[in-house]
Amino acid sequence: MEESRRKFIRQAALAGAGVLLAKNSWSAKSYKRIIGANDRVRVGVVGFSDRHRSSHIPSFMNHYKELNFEVVGVSDIWKRRREEGAAIWKEKMQNDVKAFRNNEELYDSKTVDAVFISTADFQHARHAIEAVKAGCDAYVEKPFAETMEDNRAALKAIKASKKIVQIGSQRRSGANYHAANEFIRSGKFGDIKMVELTWNVNQPGRWRRPELLGKLKQEDTDWKRFILNRPFEEFDPRKYLEFRLFWPYSSGLPGQWMSHQIDTVHWFSGLQHPRSVVANGGIYMWKDGRRNWDTITAVFDYGPANDPSTGFQVTFGSRMDNGDENPAEIYYSNGGELNLNTNKVSPKGGLKKNMAAAMNLPENLLPEMSLSEVEKVIASANTGGDKLTSNHVRNWMECIRSRKEPNAPVEAGYSHSIANMMTTASAHSGHKATFDEATQEVMVGGKVFKY
Repeated sequence: MEESRRKFIRQAALAGAGVLLAKNSWSAKSYKRIIGANDRVRVGVVGFSDRHRSSHIPSFMNHYKELNFEVVGVSDIWKRRREEGAAIWKEKMQNDVKAFRNNEELYDSKTVDAVFISTADFQHARHAIEAVKAGCDAYVEKPFAETMEDNRAALKAIKASKKIVQIGSQRRSGANYHAANEFIRSGKFGDIKMVELTWNVNQPGRWRRPELLGKLKQEDTDWKRFILNRPFEEFDPRKYLEFRLFWPYSSGLPGQWMSHQIDTVHWFSGLQHPRSVVANGGIYMWKDGRRNWDTITAVFDYGPANDPSTGFQVTFGSRMDNGDENPAEIYYSNGGELNLNTNKVSPKGGLKKNMAAAMNLPENLLPEMSLSEVEKVIASANTGGDKLTSNHVRNWMECIRSRKEPNAPVEAGYSHSIANMMTTASAHSGHKATFDEATQEVMVGGKVFKY
């Protein structure tokens, strides 16, 4: 155990120094050896959103000169945002950046090799399909999909295209998360028995855009293009700008926050989705016309589909009326816990000698270990970016050069979307949701859940 501990600490120190335990580790010298490294990669923006402005822009600016990338175009169906986006990028790139009225115009221009996709939640999968069919690599924000129809179609199109698609699950590019994954997969942690995920805020303005509602006019955008394959509703600036509050344009808390945290469960455990989900909650505080809950608790059963005798439980809790924006992820085994808030492994809660002796069992206590430097997600808006997203965007850019699989490939998005949709199905139906492997459908009461 002492040798294993020393080895783990050495690896964590490397991770803390910026050498991620990932598929790609780059230097300026290795970059220059890549064939075609002198060819500039031209990037387009699909959806000039708040997320793109606050996180994608600063992350891209950290790396674009070294890796020889540039932004050349912005596609947004709202005139205000496409013009604003093109002007901001023109100032940053110091070259011409064209504004496109829609994605068809962008791709028909044949001017882009890759795109950032940061449109409304329900649009991500469909816009990813458009991108790869146009021959572009893509960085696709989460949640990847909000219906299984979109999820399956996007997975199929991306796998067939061979394009580099990075899902915006940026924890997969964090040194501490790589150290946690290695420790759990090494067997030293023991079997996962419980995972507690929480994400609480106290922000009445979260996902609201009151200052823009009066500025969005139907004649300045394309409402039919916005709603894509969702049921037709009359134009509503709230659903357009505050889509995270309104099903079927977003699942809200599951798609926005749970998708990040449940992705680590899939990554660390090697499981693709839950066996079942039960969710409950409601709109308890912010009665402002929203459709999506402001409070939710979901309970997941994970384990092999063919062996119900083994597995573990995951809980996700989120509320928007009391909290300090400090997302928690704690993994428990019989020997202790792995806490991704403190980035420490500890024997806390493990099987102590006196308790074990009562049943003639050996004690089981994990050692105290560090998961290297702290790399927490900065989740609040207008932060100027965060380290995890910067690492994640860089990994995508590197993989466009190397054609290697990125840290968060399409399968990661497909899996977190299944968990999100199972949660949504349980929340909307009031019953347990399961997943049918044969049909790749979310089921409630033995029937395919209709969104």
